[in-house]
Amino acid sequence: MSDAAKRRIFAMLDVDGDGVITEAEYLSRVDRAARACDRDPHHPLVAVAREAHREVFLQMDGDGNGGVTFEEYRTWAGHEAFEESCRPALGSLFDLADHDGDGRVTRGEFTRLRAATGNSAEGAAVAFTALDRDGTGTVERSVYLAAIHDFLTTGHSPMADAYPNGRPDPVELAPH
Repeated sequence: MSDAAKRRIFAMLDVDGDGVITEAEYLSRVDRAARACDRDPHHPLVAVAREAHREVFLQMDGDGNGGVTFEEYRTWAGHEAFEESCRPALGSLFDLADHDGDGRVTRGEFTRLRAATGNSAEGAAVAFTALDRDGTGTVERSVYLAAIHDFLTTGHSPMADAYPNGRPDPVELAPH
């Protein structure tokens, strides 16, 4: 993955922009997604998502000091990290949005999830259109995760192309 792609993702995860991702910042993704997807904070899927994200954070925090710098993120990020911990964590967020549990999300579910995790609603709409390849009005879990994997490992994906400025709207990053 290119440094530009890593910087873009790091910036999205560093909610306050101070150059360090804290555990609270990282886990706030789960809370924002749960709220946006109308999930009770005590729902079992929220607990699964929190645990999956906690595991990702522990792996990213190379020196174990409670904060992830860009250098730590750069060293950690890639195909193996995605397969080992990111796929389950990102899949758990998808599951929060997939209210009927059919492995697909609608445009509204997708947009709420993506906006809650740091993307503009407009960019999420463009990404949804790119991922709804068969025109069914839904995006499958496997397609969603493959697009994220592609961006994390190559810097390119239909979802990334929805954000031409290389960074989501900072307003969307603020915790709600």
